[in-house]
Amino acid sequence: MRPHEDEFNPLTEEEQRRIAEDEEFRRRVRREVRRIQSGEAAEDIERDEEQEREEHEQEREKEEKRQRRRARLFWQLFSGNILINSSVKANYSYLIAIAVMCFISIFVMFTALYADLRYSRVEREMKLVRERSIRMQEQLYGKTTHAAIREELQRRGINLQDPKKTKEIVED
Repeated sequence: MRPHEDEFNPLTEEEQRRIAEDEEFRRRVRREVRRIQSGEAAEDIERDEEQEREEHEQEREKEEKRQRRRARLFWQLFSGNILINSSVKANYSYLIAIAVMCFISIFVMFTALYADLRYSRVEREMKLVRERSIRMQEQLYGKTTHAAIREELQRRGINLQDPKKTKEIVED
């Protein structure tokens, strides 16, 4: 079986593809030249330049916003960029001293509150001890009176006799 094409083509497929690409490129160049001559390309170029200017303006606005946000003290504290700021670098030792003093102040305040709580608790316990002491003294006084002793002795069946002589005070 012989092929129906009797013509011999000396070009390879790759060469044919390259020739087709070159022809397509020439067509595009001719079309672009016609656009330039008619003025359509100038309008497209102007639109592209305007779009580039707008994009550049948007990028600049975004950068300005970013710079303003970075300049805010809260953002600098939050992000840690405050350490990069030159005005803060000069005063950084003062900031550390202030932070340490604040920490010490808080520590002293909590220590004082804890001491006050302990003092209040000890004071309440002292009140209870004093009240108990007063009650015990009252009980002791009630049990050591002459009448209380006489009643206790009578209950036990012992007679108490008072001395016949009156008491004399001995002076030195």
